This record gives sequence, structure tokens and C-alpha cells, in this order.
Amino acid sequence: MKMMMDRQEEEQQDTECSVTEDIVCVDEQTVQRLTDGFLSHYLPELDTSKQALQELTQNQVILLDTLEQEVTKFRDCNAMIDLNALFTEAKVYHSKLVNIRKEMIVLHDKTSRLKKRALKLQQHKQKEELEREQQREREMERERRLTAKPAKRTDN
Repeated sequence: MKMMMDRQEEEQQDTECSVTEDIVCVDEQTVQRLTDGFLSHYLPELDTSKQALQELTQNQVILLDTLEQEVTKFRDCNAMIDLNALFTEAKVYHSKLVNIRKEMIVLHDKTSRLKKRALKLQQHKQKEELEREQQREREMERERRLTAKPAKRTDN
């Protein structure tokens, strides 16, 4: 009887194998054992590799964040350098403005003094002209007095 069963199993395997001629017939249990053995052999290494890759990915994210922060710091530093240059330039222009203001004050003082002097000169000139006019009038009056006047007739 046992022989019969073995024969039936062989026939069943033959029928399964006859469908595909190139495939080696292996029973399901053997396939399951080979699969389990393969997985038990490589799965721990794959899990370790997966954890290592996840850790590496996390470290890369941290590194990228750190690099972005450093880039931001460099940009801020460059902005500070530009800001310092602007402040230096502002100081230069402020000193120029102060110098221009001082020059304007000096020029204003000079023009004020020149205006006063011009006014004094004008007043002096008017005074001299007035004195000349008065002198001419006196001379004309003197000449008028010195001119001969006809004598008045007296009736004696």
C-alpha cells in the first residue's frame, strides 16, 4: 500500500512536472524551507543595512540643515560687511556735509561783512557828494556876493 501511495505521489509530481519541462520539480515544503533559510540568512543583514541607511539619511538631513545655517550666517556676515561699508560711506558723506556747511557759514560771514563795507562805502560816497554839493553851493553863494552890484542912487 505504501508503494501505491508513493506511486500516486510520483504520478502527481509527474503530472505537475510535465506541464513545465524546463523547471525542476520541488515540493512546496522544500521551497518554503529554502525561502525561510534564505530570509533568515540575509534578513538580519538587510535590517542592519536598512537601519544604517536610515541613520545615514537622518545624518544627511542634519548636515544639510547645518550647512543651510552656515550659509545663512555667511550671508548675514556679508550683509554686515555691506552694512559696515554703508556706514563708512555715510560717515564720509557726513563729514563732507559738515565741511560744506562750514564753508557756507564762512561765505555767509564774508558776504555780510562785504555788504556792511559796501553800505559804509556808499554812505561815505553819499556824504562826500553831499559835502561837494554843499561846497559848490557855498562857492556859488560867495561868487554871488563877490559880484559887483550896482550902487544905489542916493538923492542928496
